Amino acid sequence: MMWKSRSIRHAFKMCRCKSYKHVFWKRQIFLLPEHMSLQQSFQHYSSKSKSEIDLTLFPVERIRNFSIIAHIDHGKSTLADRLLELTGTISKGGHEAQMLDRLQVERERGITVKAQTATLVYNYQGNDYLLNLIDTPGHVDFSFEVSRSLAACQGVILLVDANQGVQAQTVANFFLAFSQNLAIVPVMNKIDLKNADPESVATQMKNVFEFEPKNILRISAKTGLNVDAVLQSIVERIPPPKHCNINKPFRALLFDSWYDRYRGVIAVIAVIDGIIRNGDAISAKHTGKSYEIKDLGILQPNEVSLSCLQAGQVGYVVCNMRSSNEAKVGDTLFKKGLTNVEEVASFRQSKPMVFAGVYPMDQSETAALRSALDKLTLNDSSVTVAKESSAALGQGWRLGFLGLLHMEVFNQRLEQEYGAEVIVTVPSVPYKIRLLGEKNIKLYGARDIIVNNPAQFPDISIIEQFFEPMVLGTIITPDVYFGPIMSLALDRRGVQIDSKNIDNSRIMMQFRFPLNEIAVDFYDALKSLSSGYASFDYEEDGFQESDIVKLNLMLNGEIVEELCTVVHVSKARKYGKEICLRLAETIPRQMFQVAIQAVIGGKVVARENVAALRKDVTAKCYGGDISRKMKLLKRQAEGKKRMKSIANIEIPRETFIKVLKR
Repeated sequence: MMWKSRSIRHAFKMCRCKSYKHVFWKRQIFLLPEHMSLQQSFQHYSSKSKSEIDLTLFPVERIRNFSIIAHIDHGKSTLADRLLELTGTISKGGHEAQMLDRLQVERERGITVKAQTATLVYNYQGNDYLLNLIDTPGHVDFSFEVSRSLAACQGVILLVDANQGVQAQTVANFFLAFSQNLAIVPVMNKIDLKNADPESVATQMKNVFEFEPKNILRISAKTGLNVDAVLQSIVERIPPPKHCNINKPFRALLFDSWYDRYRGVIAVIAVIDGIIRNGDAISAKHTGKSYEIKDLGILQPNEVSLSCLQAGQVGYVVCNMRSSNEAKVGDTLFKKGLTNVEEVASFRQSKPMVFAGVYPMDQSETAALRSALDKLTLNDSSVTVAKESSAALGQGWRLGFLGLLHMEVFNQRLEQEYGAEVIVTVPSVPYKIRLLGEKNIKLYGARDIIVNNPAQFPDISIIEQFFEPMVLGTIITPDVYFGPIMSLALDRRGVQIDSKNIDNSRIMMQFRFPLNEIAVDFYDALKSLSSGYASFDYEEDGFQESDIVKLNLMLNGEIVEELCTVVHVSKARKYGKEICLRLAETIPRQMFQVAIQAVIGGKVVARENVAALRKDVTAKCYGGDISRKMKLLKRQAEGKKRMKSIANIEIPRETFIKVLKR
């Protein structure tokens, strides 16, 4: 690469780290995407420092805060790219596709995991409008990202694929926006595809959402066809921020954050009242701590430093927050010294649906993993963390996730962004247990307790009832797959609630499922049965009394707590057989026979044996009476029996990893 200036060439020094790099220039450190060259780095930060955007020129009436919501893979990030290009925020062709998908895991999987914010300036009928775009994930596991993004918006673009039609997460996201009284702009994407059927999809949107076909915008985000109409509709149909007053003291909603190793927590805020400037002192209502503003600005989508943010606008602030506990999503930031400050919004805290143990591959990496978890949970506040220890795996943590994909993505981000090698155990779900006896209730602190780790289950003799978590699942599928999907749902103990046709060839079904039955492989099985055409979404639906049991795994009569699990009584024998077979294949042979048993209460439901290593003591017998051989074999059997009674079976760590790891 030829450089225009020798000083530029020597001004930059670079160090790389996974999917991003740090550029040191003029004694400052800048964080840049891995794909950005040094020349682009210079141009980017030169333009940043010379930004001509003056936010004071935009009154509240000319501000629009909106989000794009859709089912996974319906083109949200591609539409965001076109909007950024049309408004001149980024140059056409001068960026990677899906620019707002910045994480390596997002690019590898082709999905949006983290909501991203970008500020656009759009000229409409001679007036400049400030548009704050929030690109959201589409998978059900990341619905918390969507809900907290909508808290900062006054309207949404509901995007539907003209080829796939209305799908399960489309319905869920629509009702999420509808329940918050947000303006909804219906948009049909991918109309340029060969198999697109806009008329059929318009009928679906009318039947499910009651949108008139004439009000549905038809676009192609990939080619840019009719995308300008989307910008016009944003200005015309979405209202400006309400209840914002620039003359009141500063007050803002913190709705997102991430961690920078040099500047600490970077918080994304929606300003409700007043103005905030560099050097101002602010306080957080949740923690009561105070901070000084070191930097603030907007995201375009890279950071652009500005002198102030005012009512109605969305931007970022850097204020020396150092801990993930300080940046609580949904917190209210306000001018220091104010009293009786009213909260802007109160988020319904995310409720973990799936729990799994996370342990370092090597116990010497425990401190590094703790630090990585602290930083990553700041970026993903829907994950819950609790310390846990295991005799086999050592010190670790019990993490709660919103779903299985959420767990996989979190694990992948740990490895890619922090270089952490971890063991993730088989996921489990939380169960509610009702206890017997006043003494036991006093011991556990309540009559009904929630347990998410099978090893912590109380003794069966003090349990009155078990309750398992239920979900309300929605499946949208072509009607040709109705039979196989119905069989799958019934096999997973699903109870059908409702069923209706949304057009001539697609059907929407609702089932009530036990969460344990869909937590691991239901989504994969559904996609396989329907050749990928069916979609699935679920929401929690309380607890239901159930006949569940704790399945203990025993090695030569000794219970191994790390291998215990909770299953429905109808599937206990099948699962017990599977885990016994897996253990029999992985446990090293001993000098004596090892009995592997799956036990419920006092009843053995499955058993496998690991044969003993045995010396051929009859090898020296070349003839003679059979009683001589039998005498030698009997003596050997007695020796092994004595050995078995005093020996401990040491299960290698690798065996636990193979059995417990998903």
